[in-house]
Amino acid sequence: MMEYLVQIILLLAVAITVVVVFQRLHIPTSLGYLLVGILLGPHTAGPVVSMPGLESLAEFGVVFLLFTIGLNFSLPQMDALRTRVLGLGTGQVVLTTLVVGVVTWLAGLPIIAAFVFGAVFAQSSTTIIASLLTEQGEVNTPHGRLGLAMSVFQDVTAVPFLVVIPVLGVSVAADVLAGSLALAFAKAVLAFILVFIVGRWLLSPFFQIISERRSVEVFTLAVLLVALFAAWITNSLGLSLAFGGFLAGLVLGKTEFRHQVESSISPFRDVLLGLFFIGIGMRFNPVAIPPIWQWTLLGALLILISKILIVAALVRGIGVDARMMWRTGLMLSVGGEFGLALIAIALDSGVIDIGLGQIAISSVLLSMVLGAVLIRFNDAIATFLTKTSPPSDEEAAELPQAAERSVIIGGYGRMGRTIAILLHACGIPFVAFDTDPRRVALGRADRHAVWLGDIADPILLASIRVERASLIVLAVDIKSTALSAMIYIKRTSAHVPVIVRVRDLETSRHLLAAGAAHAYPETIESSLSLGVTALRMLNVAADEIEEAVQNLRNRGYQPVVEDEKKRL
Repeated sequence: MMEYLVQIILLLAVAITVVVVFQRLHIPTSLGYLLVGILLGPHTAGPVVSMPGLESLAEFGVVFLLFTIGLNFSLPQMDALRTRVLGLGTGQVVLTTLVVGVVTWLAGLPIIAAFVFGAVFAQSSTTIIASLLTEQGEVNTPHGRLGLAMSVFQDVTAVPFLVVIPVLGVSVAADVLAGSLALAFAKAVLAFILVFIVGRWLLSPFFQIISERRSVEVFTLAVLLVALFAAWITNSLGLSLAFGGFLAGLVLGKTEFRHQVESSISPFRDVLLGLFFIGIGMRFNPVAIPPIWQWTLLGALLILISKILIVAALVRGIGVDARMMWRTGLMLSVGGEFGLALIAIALDSGVIDIGLGQIAISSVLLSMVLGAVLIRFNDAIATFLTKTSPPSDEEAAELPQAAERSVIIGGYGRMGRTIAILLHACGIPFVAFDTDPRRVALGRADRHAVWLGDIADPILLASIRVERASLIVLAVDIKSTALSAMIYIKRTSAHVPVIVRVRDLETSRHLLAAGAAHAYPETIESSLSLGVTALRMLNVAADEIEEAVQNLRNRGYQPVVEDEKKRL
């Protein structure tokens, strides 16, 4: 036991060090975990981490990755692009798989191995694309939104490979293979029906009961239970665990609990996915690179060039200009983590041997590095290819910002609901969060976008991209919740104004000091509202009333407080 404890400590220490360095260098952490696996693997000098059950535990990282993809599959901004992007994402995966499969088959690979290479090379890294575009300020550009949407749909359309690849490892004859594939897809349909029926009739009431307990621990355990139970169902049918995770996420993504589910599962997903990439890195043998370096380079170039040309042709077909066509193609050229997951599945299923696995892993890793460079300089490369000048600052400023959210409301009690009704009446889009499932149900009955979630949860705030809001309204009852949310928003999204509803003047001062634009004490403000009504009935001019009220607020309600102290 002590031997394994030392290895766990070593693994955690190296992982923390490498990931912190990669984060400071703005390099995707998935590459950092791969490096940790290489450093602590059996193929490099130095200490080796080898613990029983590590690979089995790491496999659940892919389960939760697919679970998250399923959750996010029905995001409103994805729905808005669904008509075009679903076809583009599917077309890119199918055409890249076909082109790469034919090229590698002509190069001498068996047809099944060629198909696996095509499926692996067709994947792009949503993590790398999103992180680089965010850093470069291109997330809300037309090519940024289109590329990210295609990448997400691409992940979803790659799910059938989870069904197909394990079957290829046990079938040889064409007739047997066809029968096995047909049976596998029949099982996939059965699994979907089972999970969908269970989800529709049981999951929503189940999470309704769980959320009423107001316990984060119980809610998290319930999410883990659902994800793993769905994975067990698909595994019992001879399908992959990850496919079950995707189905569970797909069902829960259509409920009001989606954001809170994603927030609860995020720590487990990130840690287990990190272990998965560490396991991939441990399979990588740097010593094997010199004999296969030419195949690695050719594989990486095949990934980059095939996807650039295929994506550019597909995007051009929907009528975009040449500049956006090349920029989108350059974005999606990068290799993907999901490709590494498919390699692991193919190796474990015996579809490809370790030699071909080394070539595939090396090619994908090299394409991730080279692809990141192409994304970084996509504007300059597109300018060179199209012989056009980059858009002016004025033109860039006019790019639509449809993905941005107008207002976020924390708390859907009396105050939060009133604000939501006013926003809805004025046609201003908003989204609200509350930890009480009854209030969430009330909001849904009002036809408002109300979700279950704790507005003070940093993971939730990060997942809803709070930095995109034009205004945040905190209408929660608990002072500590409002302060926690305010501190996170001030640290990460200081440009977003926040107004807060508080009960007393002391809490108002604390929240104003924390960065709130306005923090209105409810007890005093209700008196002010009554006073304003009285002055209006006495025919006092509106501008005089406004000036008197604003002066009182600007002075921190001091006259009211001093009068209260005198009476006490």
